[in-house]
Amino acid sequence: MTIGELARLARVQPSAVRYYESIGLLTPAARRAGRRIFENDALERLTVITYAKQLGFSLNEVKELFGGFKVSRWKPLAVRKLAELDEMTLRIATMRGLLRKALRCGCLEVEECGRAMLAKTRSAEC
Repeated sequence: MTIGELARLARVQPSAVRYYESIGLLTPAARRAGRRIFENDALERLTVITYAKQLGFSLNEVKELFGGFKVSRWKPLAVRKLAELDEMTLRIATMRGLLRKALRCGCLEVEECGRAMLAKTRSAEC
């Protein structure tokens, strides 16, 4: 299949296909009459790349997975990614709480907020 057909089926841009090929995530396609011709395994790999990206894996982590997809590689990556997501969830909850608190702020000026925050910080140190 051509790069355009592959990109359409994988729901990615042709530039993404070329990029993944350039960084070694996709095997360079054979050329016929100057055009890249991809086999079905390229579509399968693109599907895994897209899914892994949706799960939050970086392209370097995807390269790790393709370095020989084995449970011994997959499990540590998945455990590490779950820990990252747990940290992100905690950060998001903290940020959400701080934003809600900021929305309830009665300060009329930013400087007033700064003075109030500074006073709270100083009283917490005592």
